[in-house]
This record gives sequence, C-alpha cells and structure tokens, in this order.
Amino acid sequence: MKTYAAKPGDIERKWVLIDAEGIVLGRLASLVAYRLRGKHKVIFSPNIDCGDHIVIINAEKVEITGNKKDNKKFYWHTNYPGGLKEKTMGAILTGKHPERVIIKAVERMISRNALGRKQMQKLHVYVGAEHPHAAQQPEILDIAKMNPKNIRGT
Repeated sequence: MKTYAAKPGDIERKWVLIDAEGIVLGRLASLVAYRLRGKHKVIFSPNIDCGDHIVIINAEKVEITGNKKDNKKFYWHTNYPGGLKEKTMGAILTGKHPERVIIKAVERMISRNALGRKQMQKLHVYVGAEHPHAAQQPEILDIAKMNPKNIRGT
C-alpha cells in the first residue's frame, strides 16, 4: 500500500466565515491556524497548501482572558536612539487597527517560511460585521458551540 500524497490539483478550498464576538483569542487563533494549514482535511500534506479561506468579522470584539489586556505589551524599535516603543494589547484593540491582534496571533502559530506566507494570504480579518466576500458564499463556523470554553464566561 502506498502513502497518499496530495497534489495541488486535488485540493478543494472552501470559504469559512467566523464571527469573533465573545470568542477567546487564543482558542480562535489556534482553530484558524489549524484550518489555514488544512490539517482538518483527510488529504492533508505538510508540503502542500491545502487549507481553506477564512473570513473573520467583528475582530474588535474578541475576548482576552486574565489581565493580558493591561499586562501584555508589544515592543518595536524605530531604529533611532532611544526609539523603543511599546503598546498594550488593550490599546491595540481600542485603537485604529484592532484586527492586527488576531492576525499576529494566527501568524505566530503558522510556520515561518514561504508556505506559511502563502497560507496567511488566505486569512481575511475585518472590523465590524460587513465583509466583501459575500459572493464566495462562505459557510458559517460557530466556534462558540464547539466548546463552552471558547467563549468567555462573564
């Protein structure tokens, strides 16, 4: 018996819509990375991009557990002397581009090579409930119903 190896022509990509409202960030990111990679499919091959297109709406309403909104800091340097900058996760979520929190969380779970960059191109994150991918007829994936731990208990 031979081992099956998927070919690029064998892959069928779907479009999946996820509403991030009330979903815990880490659980959302791990599930999205799993789907982008294509590991949920029977024909998964580690060297082929066989994942689905993922559309995430309401990115600003994602939940962060614990004190990470205030304590978790992101650093970058401007390449000038004394140019070390920092911003908390809460400041990013209430700022101009709250979708970047989800993008970075998923990006850090995907491999850092050419295949990972190709997989990240299939991630579409939007602030608000509108998205321009209605023509692709994405199927809705309800993460909140998969596990009660996926939503934050208030």
